[in-house]
Amino acid sequence: MIRTFQGIKPTIPTSCFIEETAVVIGDVVMGEDCSVWFNAVIRGDVNYIRIGERTNVQDLCMLHVTHDTHPLIIGNDVTIGHHVVLHGCTIQDRVLVGMGAIIMDGAVIGEDSVVGAGALVTEGTAVPPKSLILGSPAKVKRPVTEKELAWVRESAENYVRYARQYLSNPKKNAGFKM
Repeated sequence: MIRTFQGIKPTIPTSCFIEETAVVIGDVVMGEDCSVWFNAVIRGDVNYIRIGERTNVQDLCMLHVTHDTHPLIIGNDVTIGHHVVLHGCTIQDRVLVGMGAIIMDGAVIGEDSVVGAGALVTEGTAVPPKSLILGSPAKVKRPVTEKELAWVRESAENYVRYARQYLSNPKKNAGFKM
C-alpha cells in the first residue's frame, strides 16, 4: 500500500516491487530496482526516507525517522534482512543488515559492512567501512572478508531477480482469496 501523508506521496520507480501487504508512507524516495517485501513498513511521515538503487527491505521490517532530527538514508545495493528495525540512521552502500537487527537514531554504518543478526547498534554509533558488527550492544568484531563482500553483493542481486519474478506476472503471483 502506498499512502500519501500531509500531501506528500512516496516516489517509487516502476522498476520497484512493493508487495501488497507492505506499507510505504509519505516522504519516501526510492531508487530503481528496489523491493519491499511482505508486511514491511516504511514510514516517512515526520521526516524523510531515501533508499538507493537495488536495495531490498525484507519481510516485517520497520523503517522510521525522528521528527526534525534524524531522517533515514539507505544506500545502493543494501540488503535489510527480515524483521529489522532501522530508525533515523544512515546505511551506506553495499551493506547487509542481518535478521532482527536494530539500528538507532544517528548511527552510521559504513559501506561494504555486515551487521549480524540480532545486533543492536545504539544511537550515534559510527561504524567504519568494511566492518563486521555483532552483538548487543553491537561492536566491530573484525574487517569483512572478500567472501563476505561477495555475499553482500550477491544478496542484493538475488533480490532484484526475485522482485522481477513477482513483477513479471502480477496476476499469477498474487495472493489467493478463500
